[in-house]
Amino acid sequence: MTSPINGTVYGVILNDAASLARLGDALEAAPYKGAPKAPALYIKPANTLVGSGAVVTLPAGAVAVEVGATIGLVIGHPAARLAPETALDAVAGIALVADLSLPHTSYYRPAIREKCFDGACPVGAVSSAALVRLIGTLEITTEIDGVVAETRRFDDLLRDPARLLADVSAFMTLSRGDMLLVGVRYLAPQAKVGSHVRISAPGLVPVEFSIAGDRS
Repeated sequence: MTSPINGTVYGVILNDAASLARLGDALEAAPYKGAPKAPALYIKPANTLVGSGAVVTLPAGAVAVEVGATIGLVIGHPAARLAPETALDAVAGIALVADLSLPHTSYYRPAIREKCFDGACPVGAVSSAALVRLIGTLEITTEIDGVVAETRRFDDLLRDPARLLADVSAFMTLSRGDMLLVGVRYLAPQAKVGSHVRISAPGLVPVEFSIAGDRS
């Protein structure tokens, strides 16, 4: 149940057309008044990282969690100022990831408690880097207690993996062992305390975990 990732995990929000559509008019509200003009990043720190088979205990008072199924790009060597044409050469492999968040209504403040609790980033085993070029055609399925809660493809990414890597590495260096998530859907399906979650996609190793409540 140890995470296969030993670096920093970076996530990005609002990187798909479906999320922008779900936000609707709220996207134009203050303070930002529009879609991000650069990747809007956050960090899943080391305490959030667990492997497949983990039992994730929610913080006190929480009874459900959003399950943001996504794909992580594992960085194979230090990556800075990458060109989109060659950016994917920096990827050593890809993995299915559950980016867990406590339900919250606003993107306009740092969601530390909501996104950074212990175990909030289950990561599956790393698969071949060759699959990174097929992400646009992959469909991943989220099952909660054996029932399909969501399927999603990645053909609506505003920044595909190559462009995302190029744009992020333009202002920061990604280190070997880091992971860059390609984005989660706004208003992802929720799993309740006691649920078992499985995320799968053709050619990738599934990631599974259970949700527990705090008993302290």
